[in-house]
Amino acid sequence: MRLGPSGLIEVVSPFDAVTQAQLRAIRPRGQWLSRRRCWQFPLEAAEVLQRQCGGRFPLTPELARWFTWLGQPLPPLPAHRALVAAAAADRELPDGRRLFRHQRLAVRWLLARRGAVLADAMGLGKTLTALVAGRALVRLADCRLVVVAPAGLHHHWRQEAAALGLRLELHSWARLPAELPAAGTVLIVDEAHFAQTMSAARTQAFLRLARHPRLRAIWLLTGTPMKNGRPVQLFPLLAAIGHPLGSDQRHYEERYCQGHWREQGGRRIWQASGASQLEELQRLVRPLVLHRRKAQCLDLPPKQRLEHPVRLDGAAAEGFQRALEARIADYRRRALAGEVRRDAEALAVFTALRQIGSHHKLPASVDLLAGLLARGEAVVVFTSFVATALALHRQLGREGDGGPLVGAVPPTRRQRLVEDFQAGRRPLLIATYGTGGLGFTLHRARHVVLIERPWTPGDAEQAEDRCHRIGMGATLTSHWLQLGVADRLVDELIASKAERISRLLDSRDDRRRQRELPDLVRQWLERS
Repeated sequence: MRLGPSGLIEVVSPFDAVTQAQLRAIRPRGQWLSRRRCWQFPLEAAEVLQRQCGGRFPLTPELARWFTWLGQPLPPLPAHRALVAAAAADRELPDGRRLFRHQRLAVRWLLARRGAVLADAMGLGKTLTALVAGRALVRLADCRLVVVAPAGLHHHWRQEAAALGLRLELHSWARLPAELPAAGTVLIVDEAHFAQTMSAARTQAFLRLARHPRLRAIWLLTGTPMKNGRPVQLFPLLAAIGHPLGSDQRHYEERYCQGHWREQGGRRIWQASGASQLEELQRLVRPLVLHRRKAQCLDLPPKQRLEHPVRLDGAAAEGFQRALEARIADYRRRALAGEVRRDAEALAVFTALRQIGSHHKLPASVDLLAGLLARGEAVVVFTSFVATALALHRQLGREGDGGPLVGAVPPTRRQRLVEDFQAGRRPLLIATYGTGGLGFTLHRARHVVLIERPWTPGDAEQAEDRCHRIGMGATLTSHWLQLGVADRLVDELIASKAERISRLLDSRDDRRRQRELPDLVRQWLERS
């Protein structure tokens, strides 16, 4: 018997009818993994497995250590009332700040749950909320505080922890620890949507921590628990917090993801990328998933979106067409050579459309930004492509201001670029979605320009909400540049996925309020 990569018990045995029958009879029920050639059981089956199979199957040292911990559980945690008092969420923090009302409520909510997903919208202060809640467990239960966060956000976590006088053990998603402290741990996982594919090694290492016997509480923080609008992406988070729906992946995918087998290239492939029974899923996950929008919690200045259609003149249109034809020809040549899949031409053409379109939107982007900067506005620009960010930075003649915020920039320099923008030392910040859209506060901006939109509504909203957050003083205007059919398709895709996410995370009353005014205006226009 061994410990699996995701923290489950694996029993490896040559085929023996008697042994197989015994393993099938064990409860909680296990499942046979044909690829790994073993049986897999939840940790709750540890006692039965030891009693029935312990003498016949040797234990790996790692699993033996987990079994010892399971047999020596930590003392129970203090009552919720005592934890809330120890959190002192209503008192002034050492640095003079006070939690907002929605943060104080979230602290109480977290302390009532050993596993939970805090899915508030970006900019509502999830980091400070989780640390204040964790402080109560550190004070009363002598817990260690372990945080998993992208490396670029470690500086922010250290700052907030220092403001509370807390000591953190920080880990990045790229280097998750194999074990947790034996004394008991509160595990806070930032950007938890990084674990959205069960087969990924990162997700399995994350689940291994979530199932650790010395775990006291696990709180997942993410503003986009379903970045792509697919319920299958929510399953790893439910499994991590111990939600009953997270115990049976196949049943979950059949019920809520339209899971089914299909034939492809002579092979049967399991597909679970759809969505169904969303209202039922919402009702079942609501007790352990807290999602609130900014309009429900804060009196922020409004956010408005402006679409800017981009039209190409004759020469530019011809250049666009030639570039696209060259990309298609190159793809087909590589497909014939066996370097890429032959059945992915539509996706390749669509990706080429977006990349070429991004380049051809540079003149319109320069004109828009030049006008905004001439008026003294603070502007943040987001793009999906590093080449576009570099070219825009060069064409605007801003070589001396530190450069754009892209993945190649070290984390410490990223923070300096953000601080320079926030302090007013630079009026413009150009960033890619993957770098600038993650964890930074950019509320000095009054305008955000999205040269193109990413595939997922979560990324687009997260980019805008880097600027639309606590501390801003005026309306935020989001400018969407649109060129051709590719941009229109992506924007329609974002709208449809956002509607699906809303059906899962928002209450029916909230969705009704969101649709009510547009519907009334549309009806009024039809009657006029």
